[in-house]
Amino acid sequence: MPPRAREEQMAMSTSVVSVPGSLSFWRIVDIPFETCVAALDSWLRTRDGGELRFGGSQLLGPMEHDHGLGTRRVQVRLARGPLHPLLRMRLDIDRWSSSSTALELIPCRLVRPTADYFRAGRLLLDSLTCSLPQRPEPRVTLSIAS
Repeated sequence: MPPRAREEQMAMSTSVVSVPGSLSFWRIVDIPFETCVAALDSWLRTRDGGELRFGGSQLLGPMEHDHGLGTRRVQVRLARGPLHPLLRMRLDIDRWSSSSTALELIPCRLVRPTADYFRAGRLLLDSLTCSLPQRPEPRVTLSIAS
């Protein structure tokens, strides 16, 4: 193989990640798992066709439940821009702690790690987490000592 062709082949092989999930996006939100799941499930049930949009990206209901692990899963179509087709992904929702939830956006196929891909994934998770119900701030009661 000519050196130029070998260089091009190596460049192509390094620009595509061969392990689905290795280019996933994570967020840990300070919202209990049950509250997070209830909000997402409610949104997906009340939308036409069980579709929730954040920008051009879509979350598609119904939410799946893995009874063995206790996690939830939502199908996602990630919009990376007008020149790219929607990318099939999944959103895994899992308990992180008693008061926090882990969200992981995982590609379902090989992904070319472009700036558009990273921008779209971060934007979707940022938009989603900002839309979730926030925990109320603890009320501080001042007591007057006599």
